[in-house]
Amino acid sequence: MSHNTHDHHSNGQQVGYASPDEALRAPHEDIVYVACLHANTGVDEPDFIGVVDVNPESDTYSQIIHRTSMPNVGDELHHYGWQICSSA
Repeated sequence: MSHNTHDHHSNGQQVGYASPDEALRAPHEDIVYVACLHANTGVDEPDFIGVVDVNPESDTYSQIIHRTSMPNVGDELHHYGWQICSSA
């Protein structure tokens, strides 16, 4: 008997993967979202979410292609609470 651990949005759409193996079989991401912190750098600017191109075929591979800044310096973006792995 298999155990399905998918969660669903209120509209019924599946969220995440049932297992790490299922996640490995999924298409690779083209972008990832990264918490970018200025803590202990001497930079007096708000932290930001960086969108990084992770498609090896892209001209902008491994570069930050977009930034969304937090409203204030010291917003502690490291507490933003996103899951590292959607199968967790």
